[in-house]
Amino acid sequence: MVNTREILNEYTTYVPGRSKKEIMEEYGVKEEDIIKLGSNENPWGASPKARQAIIDSVDEINRYPESNHEYLKEKIAEYAGVNQNQVIVGGDGADEIFDVLAKALIDPGDEFIVHPPTYTYYEYVFKQHNAKAVYAKWDVNKNRLDVDSVLDNITDRTKAIFLCTPNNPTGGLIPREDIIRVIESTDALVVVDEAYWEFAEVNNIDLLDKYDNVFIIRTFSKVLGLAGLRIGYGLSNPELLEKMSRIKPVFSVTVLSQKAVIATLSDKEYIEKSTRKSIAEREYLYESIDKIENITIYKSKSNYLLMDIRRTGFTAAELAKELMKRGVIVRDCTSFQDMDEYYIRISVETHPKNERFIEILKSIVE
Repeated sequence: MVNTREILNEYTTYVPGRSKKEIMEEYGVKEEDIIKLGSNENPWGASPKARQAIIDSVDEINRYPESNHEYLKEKIAEYAGVNQNQVIVGGDGADEIFDVLAKALIDPGDEFIVHPPTYTYYEYVFKQHNAKAVYAKWDVNKNRLDVDSVLDNITDRTKAIFLCTPNNPTGGLIPREDIIRVIESTDALVVVDEAYWEFAEVNNIDLLDKYDNVFIIRTFSKVLGLAGLRIGYGLSNPELLEKMSRIKPVFSVTVLSQKAVIATLSDKEYIEKSTRKSIAEREYLYESIDKIENITIYKSKSNYLLMDIRRTGFTAAELAKELMKRGVIVRDCTSFQDMDEYYIRISVETHPKNERFIEILKSIVE
């Protein structure tokens, strides 16, 4: 037996949303009948300009991609409203950025703060580098960060503080004044995860020029419709990003990913429509589920919503299974820390599929 690192004995596999293929094989559902509400994707597909850019670039895939991707960073900087030297780009969505951050920041025994329930990948990555997780609190009932629980846990070992806004899986925003309180209370890097900022219609970009300990994470996997190409970006001070670039994988952002991102950013109409339709469908789902007497649905500023189903008589696992039998994929939130077995997260789909989901949900719980 090969001797692996001791930390791996503490790990279980990261739990993503269920795929269409899994549901087709397990429940015999036809692909065209599946309603995929489990992964917070853009259900309207990628920009036509991105698809064409990929087709036009196929003959380039025998060549290595640009390693510094300066033109790509220029276009991202224009979209984000920052300077080009404030941008770092990574493959594997935003997850590569988290990994490079950990490599740049963490010495064994350092601490980082997270506020469960929240995106679990922060902890998944940083623990690999022998960092200790310290837990603040997100109040699910109020759908709000307990900012004092963050401030009370800052020590001289704190290297990073993760603030997810809108928070995944609850959909709540962190008030700007609370973000500033955290930033001003520490020299640690405050990582503001804005993966879903377009749906929230607010952001914290201006904080980058006021504070050098702010790092904003974003992705092309959500409203921009490129989840399958796995590309994300970070925004922060140039000195930190230059050091991160020294250890970042050189060719992780593929030729096709770069071309598709540039094309998508040029398609302003696509971005506006995707954002507008996502927000409209989120509100439709909220209003429809809010009328179901035995489900509590939480207001969201993202493209997903959290449901408390304890009054239905089902656990999340049980209801998720009943839905999957009927071709509906949702996210059982039991794997999120500090959530019990009665929470389910749903993301937006096209309107006909959302209507069908509401019918199916009612037929089960009513």
